[in-house]
Formats: sequence, structure tokens, C-alpha cells
Amino acid sequence: MELEVAVERWPVAGAFVIARGAKTHVDVVTVCLRDGRHVGRGEATPIYYHGEDAEGCATAIRAQADALRRDPSRAGLNRRMPRGAARNALDAALWDLEAKRTGKSAAFRAGIAAPQPLATAYTISLGTPDRMEADARAAAARFSLLKLKLAGAGDGERVAAVRRGAPACRLIVDANEAWTDRDVAAEAAALLPHGVELIEQPVKAGQDHLLDGVRSPITLCADESCQDRADLERCKGRYGAINIKLDKAGGLTEALALASEATTAGFELMVGCMLSTSLGIAPAFLVGQQARWVDLDGPLLLAEDRVDGFTYADGRILPASGALWG
Repeated sequence: MELEVAVERWPVAGAFVIARGAKTHVDVVTVCLRDGRHVGRGEATPIYYHGEDAEGCATAIRAQADALRRDPSRAGLNRRMPRGAARNALDAALWDLEAKRTGKSAAFRAGIAAPQPLATAYTISLGTPDRMEADARAAAARFSLLKLKLAGAGDGERVAAVRRGAPACRLIVDANEAWTDRDVAAEAAALLPHGVELIEQPVKAGQDHLLDGVRSPITLCADESCQDRADLERCKGRYGAINIKLDKAGGLTEALALASEATTAGFELMVGCMLSTSLGIAPAFLVGQQARWVDLDGPLLLAEDRVDGFTYADGRILPASGALWG
């Protein structure tokens, strides 16, 4: 089996702004696995707040070349590599290669007979209330679900402004750990009149105990606090939902297992993404088939996408034709 690894830089459309800073581009790592007849493709975005970068991920992937020749199974890969973006890229490429070898799509092999279009959130970057209101008004013409990036102080004004700009849209918010030193229940109560239905990661990962006894009127969702199945126990009683991202979980294989175990444990599901092209979104689209909230707008936030990327129409992400992946 031949392994090809590359790092690609994709410019962001404008700037993507969250509480931790702004991004004008994203570096992704891509994988091609060739068996002589078929090619499997995968893409992943390094988790920067875990200290990952694209070159480091590429190095970790190349180190798997010999092991992949001996054991190209996804089970073997998950035993050898830790969770994270490097494993995600390889796991995706293995799913794609298996689909092409067998003639059975990744969706079929994941137990999804006919993937359906998904209503996806569109992200409103952190900004002044006036800026966010204008962005929301523009997005509301195309999307029925908006996701707001928050920062702590002034969040009530930001959400009120977005609601003015998009009075008919569903709203979810991402605090990005910015409420660690704030009264989470009070902050949530202030957003309730604006119809907010989900709050992501109000406190810093690792300080989830701050949510013990908190009675939030809006569902709290673990993002940074839930990477894979090993984190579920810590989230119980503190969060009502988890955000599954394949770069965190280390691939579709773990993400599907996480979705199943989380559902059994009573969590609601959100599926999210990092900034990425449609190649990185493709496996997450399959997990999204069972999620209540879908946030797969990564390609829309870039200046351009791959030529064989997903189609977004009327606020929905549509199943790919098959040329893209799996």
C-alpha cells in the first residue's frame, strides 16, 4: 500500500473570529492511500488548542507507513494511534479505500442506507453587536439555524442583536469556555427569551466540576470537554449534549462508536467541524444523520472549496455524488 501525505493551506473568507482569536487561513493535512487499483482519501484539521499542527500531524501519519502495510485495518489503526487529527485523516482514507474496494459506500457500511440532506448551522463570528446583527441578517436569507460565537462580557447584547437581524432563525451559541468565571445558569437564563436552544462549552475543559448542581434552562453541550468515549463519564450530569468532531475523536470509526454510546447514556448529539474543505466534512456528514444539531459549515467559511465538494442549498448540506469520498 502506498501512502501519500500533504499539507494544504486554504484561505478563509474574510476572517473567522472566536474568543481565542481570528483565523485568516486553515492548514489541513490530506492522505491518499493507494493499493494499485483504488485510492482512498482523507483530510483532517489539527486541533490547535491541543498543540497539534499540520506538519506534526503529517509526520505522525508518515510514521504509520510500515504498520499500514502489515495491518491496514481501522481497528489496528485505532490501537496504534491516539485520538486526534492525524488518526482522523488516516481513518477517513481507510473508510474511503474500503468503500472503493468493496463497491459498497461508506454510508452503507456505516449502516446508513440512504443519507439524507441535513440542515446545517451557519457560524456568526464574534464581533460587535452591530457587526453580528448585520452578519445574521445576511445569513438568515440562506440558513434557518445560526451558531453564534460568544466571549463572556457583552454576550447578552450580541445575542439580542443577532435575534433582531434574524428573527425567524433557530439559534445556538458557543461560549468557547468564556463563562468559566461567570454564573452559567444566570447567563443561560438571560439568553432564554431570545430562543437560544443550545449552549456549547460554557466553562474550560477540565473545570467541568463548575457545572455540578447548575440548573441551566438551556441545554449545555460539551465540546472541548468531550473528545471521545473516554470522556463521557465525566460529562454525565453536567452536560445534556455532546459535540462530536472527527478531528477530536480521531476518525469516523470512533465517532460512530461515541454517538452510539452517548445516545445510550442519554446525551443528545451535535456534530460539528473545524475549518475544513468538503473532504474533511464527508465522514462527519454520516455521523450527522443521527444528530439533533448539525454544524458542518466549514467549507462555507473558506474562500473556496474543492471542486468535487458538497452542495449547500437552502441552508442544507446535500449528499455528495460519490466522487468526493466513500
